[in-house]
Amino acid sequence: MGAESYENLVMKNSASRAFLRIFRGRPQFNKQQQTYKQLTGWAACVCVALLLALSGCASVQVRMGWKISLDKTPVNSISANLLNGPGIGPGQKLPLIVLVTEPNGRILETEGVGHGKVMWKDLKVMATVATVSQKGVVSLPKDPRISDGKVPHVTITVPSHPDLHAELDIPVRYDENYTANFSGRRGNNGLSGTDGMSGSSGSTGSTDPNNPSPGGNGGDGTNGSDGQDGDRGGNAPPVQVRVAFRAGDHPLLQVGVSAAGHQKFYLVDPQGGSLTVTADGGPGGSGGRGGRGGQGGSGGMGTPPGSSGRSGMDGRNGWDGPPGSGGSITVTYDPQTKSFLSVIRLSAKNGPPPVYKEEPVAPLW
Repeated sequence: MGAESYENLVMKNSASRAFLRIFRGRPQFNKQQQTYKQLTGWAACVCVALLLALSGCASVQVRMGWKISLDKTPVNSISANLLNGPGIGPGQKLPLIVLVTEPNGRILETEGVGHGKVMWKDLKVMATVATVSQKGVVSLPKDPRISDGKVPHVTITVPSHPDLHAELDIPVRYDENYTANFSGRRGNNGLSGTDGMSGSSGSTGSTDPNNPSPGGNGGDGTNGSDGQDGDRGGNAPPVQVRVAFRAGDHPLLQVGVSAAGHQKFYLVDPQGGSLTVTADGGPGGSGGRGGRGGQGGSGGMGTPPGSSGRSGMDGRNGWDGPPGSGGSITVTYDPQTKSFLSVIRLSAKNGPPPVYKEEPVAPLW
């Protein structure tokens, strides 16, 4: 690829354009065209290399020293931990950081949240119960029944160093703030009114003192149309909440929430965790904007001049739609959970107050 081709390529990038302008502005390069072309080609090569490195080309990043290749790096040991760990809750995603120790004791971290030089493509990560993405992000399923009583396990190996591996058990925690939202949908917004049309200009008369004639009057602008009212917000469905007790040294609450044919399960640690059940009426849609009145046409020149037309009236803005009705929430709880009910928070705006029923509730799973 010649110097001119490189120049065309890098000129598509703003940083490259600024870099080349430095060379173009120097008189000695303007005098020596051949030298200028050589330097332009060199600058283009540097910029292309930088662009490739920044865009994630692994081989270029390794050559630049920004990344390392584990198949060419001596390694004594590896270990792993979770950022913001050590535990993970159902539905959570937490990044994994792998530490690589070289024979000289220097520790290298993985790229991404670790801001290190070790590339994830040089590692092999496997997990049970949880899943791990190609970028080392650990995910636990939202349904607690999948992970209840189990310990997610992660294994990291280095294909280029078969003798090395790291094991990581991830405790499951339930002191999280969960939300079950069954609120009504938002109403549709009203359409805006159309703007009025401007009046036509008056015809031109004569200002000749010997033969005067009046200018024509301008036409009136038409009125803008009214904006439409917003639609009513959707109603929330009735919601059933069942709370069972999980006995143990660290008691937990099993909670099942069902509405509109859907059912969700939660395992809540009352020491720090909570569950918010929402069945609010949906907000009404916004009213449409009224159309602007058309401008009156200008009077024509003449003796006397014509009168300008009247501007049309602006249309009325539409009214916001009313909110929908909140859903009824019924909580059936086991007597053993009564002292922990404060961690289950309910919201049913524009709906009836929640109903609580105390009766034995069998384990939900």
